[in-house]
Amino acid sequence: MYMDNSATTAVDEEVLKEMLPYFNEKFGNASTLYGLGVDAKRALEKARKQVADLINADPSEITFTSGGTESDNMVLKGVALKEYQKATPENPRNHIITTTIEHPAVLNTCKFLEKFGFEVTYLPVGSEGIINLDDLKAAIKDSTILISIMHANNEVGTIQPIKEIGEIAHEYGVLFHTDAVQSAGKIPVDVKEQNVDVLSISSHKINGPKGIGAIYIKKGVRFEVLIHGGGQEDGSRSGTENMPGIVGFGKAAEIANEKLEEHMKHNQEIRDAIIEKVTSQVKDSYVNGSMEHRLPNNVHLRFSGIEGESLILRLDNEGINAATGSACSTHDLKGSHVLAALGIKPALSHGSLRLSIGQDNSIEDVDYIVASIKKVVDYLRELSPLWDNETDEYIGDKFEKPVDDEDLDRY
Repeated sequence: MYMDNSATTAVDEEVLKEMLPYFNEKFGNASTLYGLGVDAKRALEKARKQVADLINADPSEITFTSGGTESDNMVLKGVALKEYQKATPENPRNHIITTTIEHPAVLNTCKFLEKFGFEVTYLPVGSEGIINLDDLKAAIKDSTILISIMHANNEVGTIQPIKEIGEIAHEYGVLFHTDAVQSAGKIPVDVKEQNVDVLSISSHKINGPKGIGAIYIKKGVRFEVLIHGGGQEDGSRSGTENMPGIVGFGKAAEIANEKLEEHMKHNQEIRDAIIEKVTSQVKDSYVNGSMEHRLPNNVHLRFSGIEGESLILRLDNEGINAATGSACSTHDLKGSHVLAALGIKPALSHGSLRLSIGQDNSIEDVDYIVASIKKVVDYLRELSPLWDNETDEYIGDKFEKPVDDEDLDRY
């Protein structure tokens, strides 16, 4: 049972069918003028419209990239370079606002920009992972050039109030970017209604191919180009277009758009059943993040007294593929910066499990998944020094200190 669809998804059969001709008989370069190239150009623009329709954008506002990470880098670095040229001693135009729970593609780019004199405010979040809008307002100053806050968190699935964030940004004349890699195709995303200026999106999260993504740039928004060359993508991102990937992304976006309500209902039914059964059947199990403002396909649980990597490996033996924290950082033993930001102690955050639901999962799988989790958790607790098997209680609090600023800096 594949339950790690927030990490990546299988390519849909319809998507693969659409892509295959562009590897051989339709291999033309979309920048050429003869028939093969013209056909490729038509396919390129069709896919651009399909992606635009998913987020209610105009096709001319879509630029194809290699994925969400490049899209995030493009806007953060591009805006920083553009505004740097306008800076004066009186107004350095060097301030960026983001949050403590962003994807590393945003956080590490912000850390990079700090090396060059840019100032970054990392907004805290509450215990459910949601920012306080008053904190956002208080953080804005004359030198603020960009607010970058993700739509939905890749680990705990918390959905931020991006419409309200966009309203605040525009009230103060600040550009607003959101990383919608986890939300687009999973919940409604409307860049116009939600006051978004720039948005990042990725294909492989919605049953499209890897290595292709896009950035939405609202008409009138300009920032520095990072990749120079032959002027493809209207000059905003040079390089010969990845036609198989783009065509596949377009088809995946079309399917996600057409089946959005169906998939939301399907995912939420499975999500809620797993959460209800696990939390009622497994002692000291808790939901990380918000239940009210949560992606319909995200289950994020923690279990006192166990270690997440062992949990994942044992579940793999039971035939269940899942994650502890983000798949981008499971090789990193420092722990989850997201869970630390939620105020969860390190020893408890290490006992977390993320199940992310996709179109191939079924409500009939739930009982087996829950039984497997209970079996593995019980086994690991028998071995754990943080669990008293005589009293059947967690005793790790005796050895743990609260999360503090030093923890957040380390993560």
